[in-house]
Amino acid sequence: MTARALRLLLALGFVLAACSASAVERPTSEPMTAPPIAVVDPPRTAPTASPSASPVPTPRPTVTPSPSATLAPTPAARTAFALDLYVDGDFVPQHTFEWCVGASIQMAHNLVSREKRASREDQAELWELARSHSVDSFNGANPRGWAAALNEIGLGPYEVVSIPDYDEALRTAAAAMRVTERPVGLVMWRGRHAWVMSGFESVGDPAVHPDFEVTGIRVLDPLFPHGSGAWGSSPQPNSLLTPDELAAQFVVREARRWSSDLGTGHLLVLPASG
Repeated sequence: MTARALRLLLALGFVLAACSASAVERPTSEPMTAPPIAVVDPPRTAPTASPSASPVPTPRPTVTPSPSATLAPTPAARTAFALDLYVDGDFVPQHTFEWCVGASIQMAHNLVSREKRASREDQAELWELARSHSVDSFNGANPRGWAAALNEIGLGPYEVVSIPDYDEALRTAAAAMRVTERPVGLVMWRGRHAWVMSGFESVGDPAVHPDFEVTGIRVLDPLFPHGSGAWGSSPQPNSLLTPDELAAQFVVREARRWSSDLGTGHLLVLPASG
């Protein structure tokens, strides 16, 4: 090998060694160039919150109750209540000792009408009308004939009801009067006599308070002023009797006294709605 070739070979080795050293011994202070970042369109769905993120509370909507959801008002406390259909001239005495039903029909008419019915002739006709609708009545008029006559002359509808419990009978009579503003027929003396209930007093209004209590009953006895030796005196027309006072004469019907298909109880000739 010539001297020139030897010098060329040594120079080439030096260059290769320098290149190798520069690849290994890159200065740490030289900044590294980051690779290029691809740009991607963001997804159209909402991002999912990380578990550590605190949820934003949603405010509660204000709820306003609709009118239909409003609770019904509580009824007022029970107070004294009174209903009285009677005015002067409504009372009619029975013209014979048999015509109590005829007189009671006249008084029922007078309590709801300005026209008064009181004559003997009219009372006789009403008595006969009630008798014509009565059966098994010892040739007289029974409560069913009484109710039928009231219906026929246009005061109805009326019906006969039998109620075993005394207090419930009074409540039934008062409630019917309150709704219809018509009088109630009371079958007295175990089925032997007729009175008219012209009004009542109570604690609580029957139309408002289901637990109302009857404290007084206004009555018309067509036998006034005679009364009965067995049952007691007749009260003044439109007298207000206590339940105990009325109970002395308003008693249950005898089981075998006419209309045996009716239950034994306190009988009412009762006005019905409509």
